[in-house]
Amino acid sequence: MASKPDPVDALLKSGPRRTHLPEPAERARLRTDYGLTQAEIAAALDVTRTTVAGWEAGRSEPQGATRAAYAKLLEGIATQLAAAPPPRSAPPAAEQQAPSATRAPQPAPTAPEPPSASPAGRGAAAPPQARTPSEAPTAPGSSASRRPSAGQPAAHASASARDAADPNYANGPLAVLDGDGSAYCVGGLVLDCPATTVPALVEWALTEARLGAPRLHRNGKDADPLIVLTAAAAERLGLPAVLEDRRALRLSADHKVNQQIARAGWKTTRRGFGPWARVYRPAQAGRRQCVQFAVVPWGALDPRAWGDTAHLPAAELAQVLGTYATRVITPRGSCAVSGLELMIALRPPTRAVKDATTGTWSSGPNPGALTAPVDPAPPEAPDEHPVVAALYPRGHRRTPAEVLDEEAYEWIRDPELLTDEECAKPYAVGIDVNMAFAAAANRLNVGVGPAAHLHHPEFDPKLPGSWLVDLSHIDIDPRLPNPFTPHGERPAGPAWYATPTVAYAVELGHRVRPAEAYVRREHAAYLDAWYTRLRDAYMATMERLGVVSTMSEADFLEAMDKHKHVDAGQAAVLSAVKATVKGGIGKLRERPQGVGYRPGERWPALERPTWRPDIRAAVISAARINMHRKMLRLAGAGRFPIAVLSDCAVYLSDGPSPLDFLPRTPDGKPLPGGFRLGVSPGMVKCEGSRPMMWAVQMLDRGHNPARHIKGGDASADGE
Repeated sequence: MASKPDPVDALLKSGPRRTHLPEPAERARLRTDYGLTQAEIAAALDVTRTTVAGWEAGRSEPQGATRAAYAKLLEGIATQLAAAPPPRSAPPAAEQQAPSATRAPQPAPTAPEPPSASPAGRGAAAPPQARTPSEAPTAPGSSASRRPSAGQPAAHASASARDAADPNYANGPLAVLDGDGSAYCVGGLVLDCPATTVPALVEWALTEARLGAPRLHRNGKDADPLIVLTAAAAERLGLPAVLEDRRALRLSADHKVNQQIARAGWKTTRRGFGPWARVYRPAQAGRRQCVQFAVVPWGALDPRAWGDTAHLPAAELAQVLGTYATRVITPRGSCAVSGLELMIALRPPTRAVKDATTGTWSSGPNPGALTAPVDPAPPEAPDEHPVVAALYPRGHRRTPAEVLDEEAYEWIRDPELLTDEECAKPYAVGIDVNMAFAAAANRLNVGVGPAAHLHHPEFDPKLPGSWLVDLSHIDIDPRLPNPFTPHGERPAGPAWYATPTVAYAVELGHRVRPAEAYVRREHAAYLDAWYTRLRDAYMATMERLGVVSTMSEADFLEAMDKHKHVDAGQAAVLSAVKATVKGGIGKLRERPQGVGYRPGERWPALERPTWRPDIRAAVISAARINMHRKMLRLAGAGRFPIAVLSDCAVYLSDGPSPLDFLPRTPDGKPLPGGFRLGVSPGMVKCEGSRPMMWAVQMLDRGHNPARHIKGGDASADGE
């Protein structure tokens, strides 16, 4: 009879079960020496950045599979760092400052590639040699680079620092190509580009240039290189100075540049070669081969978003666009397109899924993301949509009981309701909510799947969707806009509302009885990461413009008076960030474009998972309700607006500053729940100040003072 095995021996033979990890300080050193951030580690291990910070501080320890993955990563980093050559010591100061017209300094050594998957579609070429921007371009056929001279601004990390972070994208996300073949990158780096045709330029961008940006989410894709063409560069490549086809906004199919692209085996998207173009080959073995183009003389940079950026010299243009690419996303079109692309980059529709039976990996839906196109509910669809065409005859004007009308405020108070006390105030002052739509998107629960139709449901504020309910019985002070309509008037009867609007009616103490609803039981805070990245970009840009969150209210107002004149480039980035927010939300309900469209037909945007008018409606509803909630709080202190336009409210005041009318607590603090001055999203700034009689005259003529209090037309100016 066989003897029973010793249980102690069995345990010893199974080997150690707890994966060994370096000491906390060593973990941080390995990560720093390798050029990784805590956020990158967190994304790779599917944990939060604060979790990684806790591991490195010794406050907590990873467990289970996460511990094993973390140990594997640190071991791989340590192995590669040990094999890497030691960094060179810095040359003497005299040598650093000496011009190097005949001898270029050697490039800094690159760090080993991280153990994660290498960027798809990029062949990492050897780093180009460096020389100063003052040097003449090298001979055609060569590819060299120039580093910024001592007096040249370098707003971003040096190239050697970028090499350490990701050697495949050592030269940043983009380059602005000028007519002499100089390609200006972020940080003042200048590359010499020998290409004189678009196909050659594509090959150069994908091999020698080392352009691109790492993915923003572990399940996403790396950003393709962006080449920005100045007017001189467009001429060098054989592109016309202006596009003759002003309707389609693209080169004709028989243009020589399109023929060159086709002969070289490259393709353009269905939009063709226009102001924003994409030249690519189909991916092979999962490797992308794609280059984005922005043609500045063709209007790629809309002045409503970018100001006068299109007229900047190539080096300065590279800094502005590079700052935007670093803080937000590498542009792939208008700011509206970039806003939509940012949503996808931060919440990719798919992820790698492992089959438990076979052990193979395949693509599967990413929870919490928009993974497939879905048709809107009938009240959510715009008039052109096939869903509407199937229900109503052409030309039918839908009533509020047939269509969801969640839009921003456009309201003025009846001049007859102005009190004698208000008419005695000498000023009208406008206050504007910072990043109002972004703030509304923060922590907003939105549907990610199709809608389910319900009859006589109980209202559930946790279910995103559209509700048919009668809110006309709710009394609102006529000196305030009604929160349930964009025009601020009392609704006439049953109407469709998004969940935030109905929830506000409940918050005000009213019982609601929906007759119908289209709700989405699959939901998530889809826009949270989008909000966070745009908030951080906005705050970083405002800081560069001299406006920080620690300022007093008086200092904040003073800084805001001059912030747009501190740095023209940063001011352009700020404008683009704001346009990205509004444009991205608007793009969720993109209407049909082009002369070939016929009412009732589908249009290309409907095939995107991100064509979601219900999400747009929810964001605008939340922004309008946030605005009304603060106005109601001020009304309790005796302050009533005379006009509201979207995120701007105008109040009559004893002085020309918001500090002259915003109510305070007895201890001098801002009224809780009301408007607060400050730089953060959701707080307010001064939009403008005018004499009271000017505002009253505007009201008498039926015009909105909030539209013009800043000077000009707020909507036309992109506000």
